[in-house]
Amino acid sequence: MHVAHIVWNPSPEVFSFPLPLLNRPILWYGLLFACGFFFSYKVLCVLSPKEMRPMLDRLASHLVLGGVLGARIGEILGYQSLKHYLHNPQDILKVWEGGLSSHGGAIGILFALTLFCLRYKTYNFRPLLDLLVLVAPLAGCFIRVGNFINQEILGIPSTAPWAIIFGKPLDGSLPVPRHPVQLYEAIFYASLFLFLLWLRRKRQLHPGALAGIGLTLLFSFRFLIEFLKENISLYTQDSMLNMGQYLSIPFITLGLYLYRSQKIKNTIL
Repeated sequence: MHVAHIVWNPSPEVFSFPLPLLNRPILWYGLLFACGFFFSYKVLCVLSPKEMRPMLDRLASHLVLGGVLGARIGEILGYQSLKHYLHNPQDILKVWEGGLSSHGGAIGILFALTLFCLRYKTYNFRPLLDLLVLVAPLAGCFIRVGNFINQEILGIPSTAPWAIIFGKPLDGSLPVPRHPVQLYEAIFYASLFLFLLWLRRKRQLHPGALAGIGLTLLFSFRFLIEFLKENISLYTQDSMLNMGQYLSIPFITLGLYLYRSQKIKNTIL
């Protein structure tokens, strides 16, 4: 039985006219990326303790800078040709051409949060991490919808009736029916955000436990969903796992540690 698959080929541009000074159009990916950070920040403002709110702008500036730098560096080191960037260092700044790595972004955010807590010693790392891990899936949902519109981070070919034909994949792949993995991730991240929000309100958890649950669930799903994705890293083409799976393992380990550490401590004491 022949299945008529949906052909997905929208314009990546929100508006056709370019931005002043930059001479570049507004892209759906960039808009959704910004929306993800904006709405996550708004949720953070609502959930943060009152004494923390005057510092949220400073915290946000640390996290955005750390996240974007980490995501870009992670993309270059994990997925692109390092040799190319050594010979063309100006291309490092061309985010619109080279992409961003979510694992690198997560590492950058953890590093930025650590620096923030070292600088402002009245704030503890684990309670802040609980809040950040809660809102992170919300940002991830927006970003994956942006990836879907941008026709990037493609799934493997599929005969499933819900498979989608990407008309002009960003990597130049053939327009064949594929798993819409970007939407799988977006739906999971939105669901995870709602679950963590519910868990925070309904359960009394020790500091770090919510972050532990969130990291474990998010990166376990990320590990599994990678089996449905095309391998885009130059360094794992002949490997059993792809780069996203290798990079997910440390975050799963960290999540389990954060969740179990207080219980282990209480048992020892």
